[in-house]
Amino acid sequence: MSDRKALIIGAGFGGLSCAIGLASRGYDVTILEKQLTVGGKLQHIEKAGYQFDRGPSTITMPHVFRSVFEQAGRQIEDYVELYDLEPRTRNVFADGSVVDLSRHAEATAAQIALYSPEDALQYPHFLAEAKQMYVEANDQFLNTLLLSWRDKIKPSMGKSLLRVHPLTTLQSLLRKYFRHPNTLMLFGRYATYVGASPYQAPAIFAMLSHVEAELGVYGVRGGTYQLIRGLEKLALELRVTIRTGIEVSRILVQSGKAIGVESSIGDYLAPIVIINGDVLSMSQMLLDESERPSLTNKQIDRYEPSLSGFVTLAGVPRQYDQLLHHTVFFPEQYEPEFQAIFGQKRPPALPTLYICYSGYSEANMAPPQSSNLFILANAPYLSDQWDWELQRQAYGHKIASLLEQYGLEDISQGPVWEHYTPADIQQDTYAHQGSIYGISSNSVKQTFFRPGNRSRDVQGLWYVGGTTHPGGGTPIVTLSGQLVAKHIANQHWN
Repeated sequence: MSDRKALIIGAGFGGLSCAIGLASRGYDVTILEKQLTVGGKLQHIEKAGYQFDRGPSTITMPHVFRSVFEQAGRQIEDYVELYDLEPRTRNVFADGSVVDLSRHAEATAAQIALYSPEDALQYPHFLAEAKQMYVEANDQFLNTLLLSWRDKIKPSMGKSLLRVHPLTTLQSLLRKYFRHPNTLMLFGRYATYVGASPYQAPAIFAMLSHVEAELGVYGVRGGTYQLIRGLEKLALELRVTIRTGIEVSRILVQSGKAIGVESSIGDYLAPIVIINGDVLSMSQMLLDESERPSLTNKQIDRYEPSLSGFVTLAGVPRQYDQLLHHTVFFPEQYEPEFQAIFGQKRPPALPTLYICYSGYSEANMAPPQSSNLFILANAPYLSDQWDWELQRQAYGHKIASLLEQYGLEDISQGPVWEHYTPADIQQDTYAHQGSIYGISSNSVKQTFFRPGNRSRDVQGLWYVGGTTHPGGGTPIVTLSGQLVAKHIANQHWN
């Protein structure tokens, strides 16, 4: 068996990125994907002439995706067209205030000033700290694998960690600059980008304010799924074998080493196995507990899963002036949402609602004078506190009622109105307890010391995806695949 042969379980952003990284370095790579199409949590849905991206829709940090193509000797522009969104996102508050987040700090500040002149004056100072946090994260955390305690306790890492205030919550940092509830919600929402609560997540996630406002938020021509199609096309050009509709049931381990996988159509053998999926759920499913003494079931239970989401796809034969490409409707109070999700493990009574309307930027995503709406409400990870099969329709009615109050009339009366719950996410992707981002980032440990990319128990077994380092979010998951591929290749040559 060739030592330059690799198997990847899962064809999400992390798996495709890792496959490209390995194949471009001369490895023979096969991807096995349970679903019938690649993409993991991101899937393309087309119904009644409406096109939807079911999954991540806010694309940031385009340099990460660009680097996947460039290290393979290609240009991203030959595969995918990204376009900068300005304004980035419209934010609508319960008091009627609207802030369209802009690349121009003075334009954002002017809108904040309409309800809080004091907060507006602080906005540039906040952005400066957010930028510094991004620089620290980019230099020390995002672009290196932390495979040993030596990596984690090196002096430069310790100094950088102190500079991003690890023991300060995002909410506490925001209160250093802002007082108005609208502004606190506006920037506190960034904690949800990593599946966490702004009242518990570390302050480092303020960096996402810089990422969006200054580095940009991007649309993808033809829908976000075109980014997956571009990665798939490149992988196939590099002779990666992609097999869909195949379920892996076990990692084959011999004398403490991975030698391949057992699948629904037989065994695949390789000395390198990479799991692009949740470290916790996939470890329990694919390895006996005796094979993973460093990650026992009891240890897995100690991790807090990230929040999940209740998704509604709405195809509506009308358009709404309130909506941009990305629009967020905030409730009057923000904290009860996270008390419900993480404290009571129940959906919030008044959730923040995010809407992606890609038809705003590309008319052909929906029939004429119509809207293709991806609607997301934050939701708890799965527990016995809530039964989505019983509550799916009732909660869908609640979402429709809230949107009607925001002026989006007849939202549920079009040809498409369907829901996708945390239970569906778990069934389709084996996400741990239906979480979107793997584990939450509601603590220092779960933010900065996530489960490792390399198995401590099985030689040749690796992990990429949101639960492992460097964390959740589409570009970060993509980065994890690149980092693991580079390290495996460097190990081989060294």
